[in-house]
Amino acid sequence: MDSSRSVRRTKEEKKLLRRQIKASHILLKHEGISTVSHPTKHLVVSNGGLGNGVSRESLLEVLKEGGPVETLLTPPAKPYAFVTYSSVEAGQNAYTFLNGRALQCQEQSVTLYFSYVEKVDGDKSVSCALPPGLSVLEDFVSPEEELQLLQAVDLTPHTDDVTVQKALKHRSVKHYGYEFRYDNNNVDKDKPLPGGLPAECDALLQRCLADGHISVLPDQLTVNQYQSGQGIPPHVDTHSAFEDTILSLSLGTKTVMDFKHPDGRSVAVVLPERSLLVMKGESRYLWTHGITPRKYDVVPVLEAGGSGVMTSDLSNLTLSRRGTRISLTFRKIRHTPCNCAYPSVCDSQQLPSLPTVPVAEDDACRLESQYVHQVYEEISSHFSSTRHSPWPQVRDFLLSLPPGSVLADIGCGNGKYLGINPEVMSVGCDRSVNLVQISIERGHEAFVSDALSVPLRSGSCDACISIAVIHHFSTQERRQAAVRELIRLLKVGGRALIYVWAMEQEYNNQKSKYLKERTTETSMENGKELKTEEYKSNQQEEHDGKMRSDMKFAKGGFGNATQARIHVHTNRTTFLSQDLLVPWHLKGNADKNKGATSSSTDVPVDNTSQRPVFHRYYHVFQQGELEKLCLGVAGVKALRSYHDQGNWCVELEKTHYTSSKDDIA
Repeated sequence: MDSSRSVRRTKEEKKLLRRQIKASHILLKHEGISTVSHPTKHLVVSNGGLGNGVSRESLLEVLKEGGPVETLLTPPAKPYAFVTYSSVEAGQNAYTFLNGRALQCQEQSVTLYFSYVEKVDGDKSVSCALPPGLSVLEDFVSPEEELQLLQAVDLTPHTDDVTVQKALKHRSVKHYGYEFRYDNNNVDKDKPLPGGLPAECDALLQRCLADGHISVLPDQLTVNQYQSGQGIPPHVDTHSAFEDTILSLSLGTKTVMDFKHPDGRSVAVVLPERSLLVMKGESRYLWTHGITPRKYDVVPVLEAGGSGVMTSDLSNLTLSRRGTRISLTFRKIRHTPCNCAYPSVCDSQQLPSLPTVPVAEDDACRLESQYVHQVYEEISSHFSSTRHSPWPQVRDFLLSLPPGSVLADIGCGNGKYLGINPEVMSVGCDRSVNLVQISIERGHEAFVSDALSVPLRSGSCDACISIAVIHHFSTQERRQAAVRELIRLLKVGGRALIYVWAMEQEYNNQKSKYLKERTTETSMENGKELKTEEYKSNQQEEHDGKMRSDMKFAKGGFGNATQARIHVHTNRTTFLSQDLLVPWHLKGNADKNKGATSSSTDVPVDNTSQRPVFHRYYHVFQQGELEKLCLGVAGVKALRSYHDQGNWCVELEKTHYTSSKDDIA
């Protein structure tokens, strides 16, 4: 009887069954979600999540056709949802009649596939407190006032001598009172713009003064226009440029702003249309704030009297499409040095000296945040334009992978390695929001992640690569932790390829590409044209002198202990120390290359070219150091170790699982 029923299945029914089974396998492999074959009132809906553009409202409308819905959980950024019906019969009815349902949502069509699960963990509601000193005042201006303000700060292109208007990479900006300069993340306090702030802002600012949100009237206004999909990288407004309280009025549409504490705590805050954001104290000086570039935000379902604070209540989340948002940010120019209670991130209180080699974990995190993470956000566009040719031996490794292999590129940058082998499933991650966005725009699968904690399942990858990443970690423990995380991702028998910058830039009597220069390159020094080798010799001699005079121990910088300074390296010369800062001279239009509006430190400018100079932290590896580091991780063996154009490289194989953390569920 069962056989005859199987024979009578239509081609469409068989196709649907295959896709249901495939969806269940994907859930298990990538999310660890186990489905069951017998009917329950709990179901997981594949393709029906916020992560693939399905709003809670659209999904719920379909689900109710199956019967009374008790709960609907929509995890953020996931392409699935969990639904619990009032009874097993209702769940079975939904499974039977809704499987394969096409849903038109957010300008796309998705097909829903249902699978039974034993239970749904609904106890995931956690309140998120606002950062200290932060408040969101909803409906602070009326729709009529909103229209008046938008007309006053019109961002259509025109020329006047009262404002400064620019088109940046991520948005359009307009300045009143004082121009904010993106080349040094500061203002020229001796050059106010004529006209001051628009008169239409007076009533708004007087209300803020009367309500006690500010104690003095602002004298600088930055107007930002964000089109749908645009954002701004995380940053802290420069301490030395502005006084404490910062006001930001959101007009046109709502958005979500992310706040992050240096210790890793983060809070997503919904900024409704016509709301006023007030930042003062800790939230202004210590927490970074930014807007992730995307067209849809995950927000709480609208409720009267909402605070604007996001929670992790999965039963109360939906999608909100971004429109064009205009923000008016009011600030008061600071004329004296900042003496806030956060000297570790205050440019007024930081000594104009080099950082020190970190010892403690907190010091390492701060060093990497300032000299790695923030720098790559700022230089991302220019950096990407210089990274287009894959290393030949990395390409050979990728092409050696069997068809169907799963590859993870940890620290993928602009994604130049993700498309090398079209027969493998490649995914990349990077700490830089801007570089991940470039990878995605090129058609690659990529997400933002720290290399020390990658949100991929243990044992899920056939291969991993880490190209020019681990040398940015500033302690031995963090470098080894990065290797350990790579190995965790691998299956037994899986391979990893690691590249780091070598201290030995001359190997087997050959100079690396880094040391080679075009023979026609010349430079001017003291009015005299110097040939390349002579110029390099002078630079090296200057660097040697700095090292000899500065090879001392000093207090301050990152950490409280007496530690060695990290020196600025002279480009295109041999490395004289293992821990160093390597200058990056930003080329092209600085406004287009930079991501953030401001940061906690000023950016130096090359006086000869007037281009911003950023410094990236590196730990360059000595011969044998990388292999020793890797073999200090349990469960691996080195297949080969080699030197490739100024890099030390090692290929590893995972030999066995070493702890329950590595086990596959």
